[in-house]
Amino acid sequence: MPKISAERRTERREQILAGARRCFAEHGYEGATVVRLEKATGLSRGAIFNYFPSKEALFVELAVRDSARMSDIWVSEGLEAVVREVMELDPAWLSVYLELFRRVRNDDDFRLRIAVRQKEAAPANRARIEEAQRTGEFRDDLEPKQVGLFVNLVLNGLALQRASGEELPPVELVLALLGDAIGGRARPGTPSRTTA
Repeated sequence: MPKISAERRTERREQILAGARRCFAEHGYEGATVVRLEKATGLSRGAIFNYFPSKEALFVELAVRDSARMSDIWVSEGLEAVVREVMELDPAWLSVYLELFRRVRNDDDFRLRIAVRQKEAAPANRARIEEAQRTGEFRDDLEPKQVGLFVNLVLNGLALQRASGEELPPVELVLALLGDAIGGRARPGTPSRTTA
């Protein structure tokens, strides 16, 4: 059997991921059977599982890639860009992505696999927050971790609203409220930031 070039392997891998994303979005994680994955990718199960050892591995790869893409947007373009991106994501895919949160909560092995893959983005995200605090874009009386947790809370809330089909507030309002919460310098009456 002839060897496949690295370029062709990458193309095939991307084909599988694109088809799997459509399949998960249309049928949900549980409903994305091997037969449906074959149909969505246009490939046999042997071809699919030659690149990914399991359906879960496909799902994890898509989730980690989405997380990395959001992190890249956050780091390179800032908070406004990532808020706009979340508010425009495909609700069908977001519904499946919410399955990730359930699995992380209930499956220790799955949680570990996700944590290992997502750990790579943490330093860049923290550096982006620290830079924003130094320049006055974000308030500097909170720990970077606190700011990150709050931003994640807002982004996850927007994703949940979008996935459930509920109306989202105007993006300008979301950005204004985020600015009120974390924008600018220290606030009077805020407990002092501990330095580590």
